[in-house]
Amino acid sequence: MAKVDVAKEIRRAVDTGKVIFGTKESERSLKNGSAKLIIVALNAPKLNTEKLSLFASIAKTPVHNFSGTGLELGSVCGKPFTVSAMTIEDAGKSKVLEIEARDGT
Repeated sequence: MAKVDVAKEIRRAVDTGKVIFGTKESERSLKNGSAKLIIVALNAPKLNTEKLSLFASIAKTPVHNFSGTGLELGSVCGKPFTVSAMTIEDAGKSKVLEIEARDGT
């Protein structure tokens, strides 16, 4: 598989698919089974990251640790605020679900 430009595919998912922002909303999406991929910023609080990773492992949902800060992730998404965690429920025209899940622990 060719290397996927993560930032570009995240933005395409935000524009064409269904994406949820926030830790609490991501937890809710994992619990109801609609999450396909969790993306967590590099500087997200450790407790939140561990909690999301736990729920994701139970739900068998991949977690991708974004290599930038929450501010950079928010910028990639086109949002004027920081994004520490986000959930992809529908990728739309994006190939974001093809990225390798990376464990940052």
